[in-house]
Amino acid sequence: MKLLSFFLLSFLAASGLADPVKPAPQPPVLPDGVRLEGDLAYIPDGDEAHRLDLYLPRELPASPLPLIVHLHGGGWMGGNKFPCPVVGMVREGYAVASVEYRFSQKAKFPAQIQDCQAAIRWLRANAVKYHLNPEKVGVVGGSAGGHLSALVGTAGGTGAFPAIGGNEDQSDRVQAVCDIFGPADFTTVVGQAAADPNVKNVFTFNSPKDPYSQLIGVPLETTEKSRAVSPVTYLSEDDPPFLILHGTHDALVPYAQSVQFAEALREKGVPVWLQTLPGAGHGGPAFTKAPVLKLMKGFFAKFLRGADLEIILVPEAEVTVAPPTSSAAP
Repeated sequence: MKLLSFFLLSFLAASGLADPVKPAPQPPVLPDGVRLEGDLAYIPDGDEAHRLDLYLPRELPASPLPLIVHLHGGGWMGGNKFPCPVVGMVREGYAVASVEYRFSQKAKFPAQIQDCQAAIRWLRANAVKYHLNPEKVGVVGGSAGGHLSALVGTAGGTGAFPAIGGNEDQSDRVQAVCDIFGPADFTTVVGQAAADPNVKNVFTFNSPKDPYSQLIGVPLETTEKSRAVSPVTYLSEDDPPFLILHGTHDALVPYAQSVQFAEALREKGVPVWLQTLPGAGHGGPAFTKAPVLKLMKGFFAKFLRGADLEIILVPEAEVTVAPPTSSAAP
C-alpha cells in the first residue's frame, strides 16, 4: 500500500489539466522485483510520441499477467509517460504499461485517442512476447489522462475513430476503467464551470490557455467537435465497469462532470462507482488516503483478476479534506 501511495502522489502532482509542458523528470528507482522494457514503439516509424514503457515482474508467474494501461495527464499539452505513477501495481500481480501520445500543439483530436487505442492493440498483438493476458486489460489516468481513459472505455471496439498504426485484427476494448477527475462532456463543461464557484477564474474558455478548446482546435460551442471528444457520447450497455474519483472542489474539471457521467453510465446499466472526495481539489492528499487506494486496488482485482469481492465506496467522512485555499494557475 505504501508503494502504491508513493507513486500515486507523483501521479496526482503531475496530472493537472492545465499543466504546461515540463521537462522530463529523472528516472525513478524501480521497486524491487520490477523490470522495465522502455521506449517501445507501438507504431513502427511513427511519431516520436508513439512509444510506451512496459513494467513487468522480474520473475514471471506461470499465468499471463493482467495489464493496467496508464495514460498520463497534462492538459493534452504536456506530461510524461515516465516515471509511471502506478508501477507499484506490478507488485500486486499486474503488468503495467505507460503510454505517451501526441499533444494538442502537434496534433488535434482525435489523434490522442487514436494513439491510445493503437497502443492497446499493439500490446495485445505482443501479448505472448511479454506474457500478457489480452482478455484482462484495464486503463487508468487522471485529468486529461482520465478523459482519455474514459474515452477508451466508452469508444473501445466501436470503430468511432479510424485506426492507425496497424494491428487492426486486435481489439481496443478494455475490461475496466479508473477515471480520476477526467472531463466527460465538453458540451456541458462551460455551463457547469460557470455554475460552480470552485471553478471560476481558473482560465478563460476558448482562449489560448484553455486546454479544452486547444484539444479540439475550435471553440467549445462547436457542438459536433465537442460531442466527438466526449466520452459520454459513446456510451453503450456493454461498456466496461468504471471507477470514478473526483473532488468536490476541483477548479479545473467541474465535479459535476463526473456526476453527470456516472448517472449516464447507470442509465445504460454499466457498473459504475463514483467516489466523491469532499473538499478535494484537482488532486491532493485525499486521493492517496489508504481507503481510496484500497478501493482502487480492489476494483482492478475484481475486474482484471477475478477476485470475489464487493466494491464498496469509502464513506465520505473518511476522505473529507479542507478545501484548497487557491486554484493553481493554468
